[in-house]
Amino acid sequence: MSTKIYYIAPSDKIFEEVKAKAIEIWQGYDNEFGYADEKVGRIKDIGNISDNLMFIVAMFDFPNQQKLARKLSVEARDAIRERMFDGGQPEEYNPF
Repeated sequence: MSTKIYYIAPSDKIFEEVKAKAIEIWQGYDNEFGYADEKVGRIKDIGNISDNLMFIVAMFDFPNQQKLARKLSVEARDAIRERMFDGGQPEEYNPF
């Protein structure tokens, strides 16, 4: 049985790029009720294992996934796109 790419960690370089850009987006939110701190806290210390890359991406709604995609390198977008397709995401709902 083969492992789906969705559950295979990307390179550390790609993972750290996505994590840093996601934190950047969350830190741009109003933190009056601790919402941004909660989101950052959930991802700041996670490691590059299994589907943690996609966990970070899935924390965003579609408009914010688009925002994240615009901040990422082509290599990072490709890694996410490949995993989204592998996970069954239709192309029209894939901003990467």
